[in-house]
Amino acid sequence: MKTMKTYRCDEMMCNGCVSRINKGLDHEGIGHKVDLETKTVMIEEEKDYDKAVEILDDLGFTAVEQQ
Repeated sequence: MKTMKTYRCDEMMCNGCVSRINKGLDHEGIGHKVDLETKTVMIEEEKDYDKAVEILDDLGFTAVEQQ
């Protein structure tokens, strides 16, 4: 079973935000799931965690790791 890391992005407000996040992470080939309702982004691979946080930051989202 894959270990996914979840990040909360409080700035995520609408489907436009979800689309921007998906596009940015897809462009880098990072496996992920975005949930607007909980304002979270789940990253699938440990090797992608740091890059994903960097991409989210570049897009204007503060990624806070969830426990």
